[in-house]
Amino acid sequence: MSENRFIQGLNENQIQAVKSTEGYVRIIAGAGSGKTKVLVNRYAYIVEELGISPSNILCVTFTNRAAKEMRNRVQFLVSKGNVNDLICTYHGFCVKVLREDINKLNYPKTFTIFDTDDQKSTLREVYEELGINSRDLTFNTVLKSIHEFKTHNPYIEKYILPSNPIFSNTENNIIQKIILGYLRIQKKNYALDFDDLMCFTLYVFTNYIDILTKWQNRLNYIMVDETQDNNLIQWNLVSLLSSKYKNLFVVGDPDQSIYGWRGADSSYLVNFDKIFKPCKTIILNENYRSTPSILDVANSIIVNNKNRVKKDMFTKNQIGSKIIHFHGKTEIEEGNWVAQMIKNRQKNGARPNDFAILFRSSHVSRIYEQALIKENIPYIIYGGIRFFERQEIKDSLAYLRVIESADDLSFLRIINNPSRKLGKVFLTSLKEVSKVENLSLFETLKKNIDRPELNKVGSKNFIDLIESYRKKQNNISISSLLQNVLETSGLLKSIRLDGDQDRLDNIEELMSSIKLYEKDNSNEEDLSLNKYLQDIALYTNIDYKDDKDFVKLMTIHQAKGLEFNYVFLCGMSEGILPNYRALRERKAEALEEERRLAYVAVTRAEKELFITESEGFNNETIQKYPSRFIFEIKKNFLVLEGVISSDIENGVRMAIEKIDNEISGNTYDFKVGDMIEHQVFGVGKIIEIDENQKTSLIQFVNHEHAKPISFSYTGLKKIEDMSIKPKQSITGSEAVHSLLESIRRQFRPN
Repeated sequence: MSENRFIQGLNENQIQAVKSTEGYVRIIAGAGSGKTKVLVNRYAYIVEELGISPSNILCVTFTNRAAKEMRNRVQFLVSKGNVNDLICTYHGFCVKVLREDINKLNYPKTFTIFDTDDQKSTLREVYEELGINSRDLTFNTVLKSIHEFKTHNPYIEKYILPSNPIFSNTENNIIQKIILGYLRIQKKNYALDFDDLMCFTLYVFTNYIDILTKWQNRLNYIMVDETQDNNLIQWNLVSLLSSKYKNLFVVGDPDQSIYGWRGADSSYLVNFDKIFKPCKTIILNENYRSTPSILDVANSIIVNNKNRVKKDMFTKNQIGSKIIHFHGKTEIEEGNWVAQMIKNRQKNGARPNDFAILFRSSHVSRIYEQALIKENIPYIIYGGIRFFERQEIKDSLAYLRVIESADDLSFLRIINNPSRKLGKVFLTSLKEVSKVENLSLFETLKKNIDRPELNKVGSKNFIDLIESYRKKQNNISISSLLQNVLETSGLLKSIRLDGDQDRLDNIEELMSSIKLYEKDNSNEEDLSLNKYLQDIALYTNIDYKDDKDFVKLMTIHQAKGLEFNYVFLCGMSEGILPNYRALRERKAEALEEERRLAYVAVTRAEKELFITESEGFNNETIQKYPSRFIFEIKKNFLVLEGVISSDIENGVRMAIEKIDNEISGNTYDFKVGDMIEHQVFGVGKIIEIDENQKTSLIQFVNHEHAKPISFSYTGLKKIEDMSIKPKQSITGSEAVHSLLESIRRQFRPN
């Protein structure tokens, strides 16, 4: 059989990858470089040209969807029957191993697999035994702790294998008690969750050489897709399996490793050639997706990372349009600009499906949703829910609606949210009385609160809550009203206990949007709760069910593996991308991952790319500045729309220095008595340091009163020689020019 059909249409590096069938092979496959085609063709080449049975080839990837797509594509290339179910996910492969060999651990081969609902049902049982309320400690929080426990503890040896393990209830740590209770119920039911599937498989391989040898003999060739997303357990699995025949073929791109927060570690792929020797490395750096302009931007950003395998993506595609960077004075201006760009291209024949709006965090979507709705542009939240349809947003607005008008739908949504122990019997009674008296449910409850079936502590507290804010609503702002309601109702506390940061971010985004609404309507006499609820109804009642063609809004994580003609990388502000929370939690490691997120977003674009950000404040009430990643792009690669003032550029530098000091662990190294130079106030002496307020009291030479300067301020320099004179200030165009040049030198590559 001719090999041409397996290499036809491939470039030289792709052909080399397909034909490299023996030994350790590392493929660094850049975005849009045809890696899936290489994997599929190599599989077919091994089967058809080398005569290897599919039963001797393991090909693992990370999602069932990707595995299904790969199997379908292989079927088109090989003879009928020359494909099997060993093209699968890691979890799928582990199930196959354990269905054969879990009996080594005295588990039946018919073991049960727990999904998330099963895990939560198990936790309910444990909570009941321990007398714990799920409102005090949420299932999501505990499930994360169980995952961490199983990843970092030898729990199989201690709790699963012993015939009578000790599940102590004397632990002081409540989380530990719950975990042990969870393990006990698992063992009793011979049940494995998704973490167990890989942990049990690795345990069997490392403790039973006969089982490992059997699977090694069976799997002569091992192929791994998206290897940059492997965690330590997955690397250990493929290392053990391939250690006999040493035919391990890994494909991935360290520059697209964006799952470090859930255990992925791209350093194994980066150092693959040092771990597995001898190793052949092939770089797939020809991009078939994007224009040269888009790749120039992508390369400018990612080159600043250190933990990577060097490669410069290139393409033979036509040059395409220059990349536009839009800087808005407000987030409303930013959202409207995005909607207008989409409308303009639709006039030239583009369809809504051609567009994607990408952002770092889902709560950012509100700005763009409102702009699209105004322009009647159909959209969907890819893999998610529209902002004003999210549970916590609807709950928050329902409280405001009950305060304003007490409609029955809003009342029913919040009367027991959070729980006030007002169950079905209570609501049935209330509805019956309401029907007889022809009143709203809330008015019925108020009027009939002394009835035994309605006279509950929870119902009386609810009436008091709503009535108190009805009296206050005309005397405080809408944003203050909502903040107070969320706190006193317990709704905000229940969301915090849920442990879902996205939901908290959504609440913060709603608060920000109301404050902006108040600011934009500050001159109106009738800035009332009623008016706000009427205006917001436009966004809560939108319906596109008849449309099948939508603009897609999604997070960058959701966009990985997808591509679109037109991509808007939005909310590109320092603190959002890179994300401050991620930087604080994982320091410098997170900064590289945030940069990879920007790279992934940019490389989703085929024809045109737009980068947008705006002034204002983010959810942490920190002033917004353009992302440092924008300043890493060579100036001639971008067309700027909007005006970035010298104050903004200076703010960028200060914001970056502040967060970089935090993530590098730098501490305040000034002390009382130090002579310093301030870039504005000149020379001074530190006369007092306040650790609580994080300020230094400095007496400047040319100022009568000492000034409290924040520790986070980066414009101080210690001076030893008092003969140094304060810098002469410069003004006007000379100052602006000097500032811009210093910013460019610091953040733009040569």
